Amino acid sequence: MLNRIRAMRDAGILGINARNRDFVMKHNPRSGYPLVDDKLQSKKLAQQAGIAVPELYAAIHTNHELQNIPAIIHQQPSCVIKPAHGSGGNGILVLTGKRKNRFTKANGLTLDEADVEFHASNILSGVFSLGSVPDTAMIEYRVQQDPVFEAICYQGVPDIRVLVYRGIPAMAMLRLPTRSSDGKANLHQGAIGVGIDIAGGKTTHAVQQNRQIDEHPDLGVELGGIEVPGWRTLLALAAGCYELTGLGYLGVDIVLDKHQGPLILEINARPGLAIQIANQQGLNRVLKRLDRLDCSGISAEVRVEKLLAMLGGH
Repeated sequence: MLNRIRAMRDAGILGINARNRDFVMKHNPRSGYPLVDDKLQSKKLAQQAGIAVPELYAAIHTNHELQNIPAIIHQQPSCVIKPAHGSGGNGILVLTGKRKNRFTKANGLTLDEADVEFHASNILSGVFSLGSVPDTAMIEYRVQQDPVFEAICYQGVPDIRVLVYRGIPAMAMLRLPTRSSDGKANLHQGAIGVGIDIAGGKTTHAVQQNRQIDEHPDLGVELGGIEVPGWRTLLALAAGCYELTGLGYLGVDIVLDKHQGPLILEINARPGLAIQIANQQGLNRVLKRLDRLDCSGISAEVRVEKLLAMLGGH
């Protein structure tokens, strides 16, 4: 056990306690937490700042407003319904379209209006929210997957988690849905984490349930060597969330839409540490290296340029 702990320390692996003590508590003022813990508030804030996010169709705040859902989903049968204060990907309902008077999910199952209303009612009741407090149901645009990931993605839409430190992108990974994750890009539910070279934007190593893999378990295709389009733009989008939230240590979840390009899906003030396993690299060393990069008073785009110059990126 001691040898394992020593090996992790030597590799620069950042643990939960050190993350909370040295980075979350040190760089994230408490005043910024409500901005990211409430997805509805962070979406509105991003829109006001001109940052690209999936369009919000409606927000359901009360049980009385549940009666509006049938009209909304008939008008927008391809949509996502999720809790404003959800965590871990829980409570997210993805509707891909409509057949007659029933609504289809990514796995082919269908729901009627009452099923969708019941799900939204559970959201309002706090079934999926932190602390089980009453919540708001958000109905928003369903991202149309960029073709670059079609060959390595099972059903759902993958996302890219960028860890941003002091406004500088520090590490990134692609999260791929699988059969076991029910088409969701959630690592705890069985999705795959694929490391991305921060300098060049190409996928590298992959991990599923803390086990290293080379191929997608459902599709049998190689996961490394895929180039993420518009990488600099994506990094600048993530870096800009520093000014948006005032948080110095955060995770930014970005999706690539085939029509709209990169969109910010969520911002997390306490990003997980599995990104280290996917990249086979410890965060401690990376973050200490970024401490030597002076990026005060410059834009997100210039911060990314300075980072890539330091890393030898093109």
